[in-house]
Amino acid sequence: MTFLAKNVCRLLPAALASVVPLLVSSQSAQAAVAALPTLQSSRSGLITSTEESQTSALPYIITPERRALLNTIRFAEGTWKNGHDVGYRVMFGGSLMGSMDRHPDRVIYSSRYASAAAGAYQFMPFTWDLVKRSLGVRGFGPEVQDQGALFLVQRRKALRLTDVGVMTPLLAAKLAPEWASFPTLRGSSYYGQPVKRFANLQSFYKVNLSQLRQIRDQRQQALSGKSGSKGVQAPVCTGPKILCGMP
Repeated sequence: MTFLAKNVCRLLPAALASVVPLLVSSQSAQAAVAALPTLQSSRSGLITSTEESQTSALPYIITPERRALLNTIRFAEGTWKNGHDVGYRVMFGGSLMGSMDRHPDRVIYSSRYASAAAGAYQFMPFTWDLVKRSLGVRGFGPEVQDQGALFLVQRRKALRLTDVGVMTPLLAAKLAPEWASFPTLRGSSYYGQPVKRFANLQSFYKVNLSQLRQIRDQRQQALSGKSGSKGVQAPVCTGPKILCGMP
């Protein structure tokens, strides 16, 4: 969730017992990751290729590394929902928005707190307005939410670190001013609020990235198989055996 003013009153999804407990062990973080078939059948496992991005008007390619970070943000913000797409409909307090045509922009009161955060990445209304102006997207569906989150990651100068494929304390710290559930280098929230432990985020990220890379590899193998069935074959090496990688 984005903070642009100190007087914005909100409750971290991490503090909501009805969503995700604040502190979990590394084993619990791994258990929270959906099984590979679940990732494959939901948006939490969707990745795009360079070729696909060329036919899309959206700016960001979603690689396994970027998707793993998006999923980890959802885990931190309490909208992971075992990888199911319902997480994109979550509003502050755990209720679900009825329509995804636009950001609900609805302040919800829960206990001592109030917030208008909504979506998988808990966008505040003014943050989503920035996303819309910057990217020219419409609606509030899962696809544009993913794009909006990556825009915020880039805005925090963290996209290159994301593409490395390692969840580091520095990466988490760069995102801490955007999502208060991420820890700073000191391990605390940028805003002095409850925060996810870095070890839990790192554990979740590692398991997720491993599964997403499997999905990518399986997809590439399937595409290679289709190409082979059309008569496309690998070039035959006609040089010396040693240059062909043969003993």
